[in-house]
Amino acid sequence: MADFEEIMKKDEPYVSHFMEMPGHLKRKAMLLTKELETLGEDDRERRTEILKDLFGTYHPLAFPGAGFKCDYGFNIHFHGLAVINYNVVMLDTSPIHIGAGAFIAPGVCLACSGHSLIGEERVRGIGTSAPITLEDNVWIGANATVCGGVTIGAGSVIGAGSVVIRDIPAGVVAAGNPCKVIRKITEEDRLEKA
Repeated sequence: MADFEEIMKKDEPYVSHFMEMPGHLKRKAMLLTKELETLGEDDRERRTEILKDLFGTYHPLAFPGAGFKCDYGFNIHFHGLAVINYNVVMLDTSPIHIGAGAFIAPGVCLACSGHSLIGEERVRGIGTSAPITLEDNVWIGANATVCGGVTIGAGSVIGAGSVVIRDIPAGVVAAGNPCKVIRKITEEDRLEKA
């Protein structure tokens, strides 16, 4: 099982059988996220302990909101400030890298995992997994889904309800199903004018 954990931690796509997946680590993540939900505002020390234990790379400015769920946690890597709103799901069967300045809206799903297109393989538990990378200052709108193998470039914004199945370049607004670039972000988008 330890060997399969190493496969899961690589930034490379893979094919697996559900029996290979480390169930004990999935249970650990479930227990930690459940405990996280029970903590009050003044339980900051325990909250920090849980987040350090749960995530592969913890950052003190990563703030998962209520209803946060993940498969394993050890494959989630925060690289700075990350505002994670309510009911966000991260299926981290591969690494998920979240750059500094990330804003992840309510109901977002980051799904590294997938299944075989062949029904008989799906029923037997054959699946896929590929990493997800959100570069610095990415904003993902409410109820968007980012699929495995996707990188979203620095400073880009993903519209609410989008399904991201391909890489998105830096500095753009992208939306839709499938998600497509709509336009570049420019100085005209600045809210505070000089």
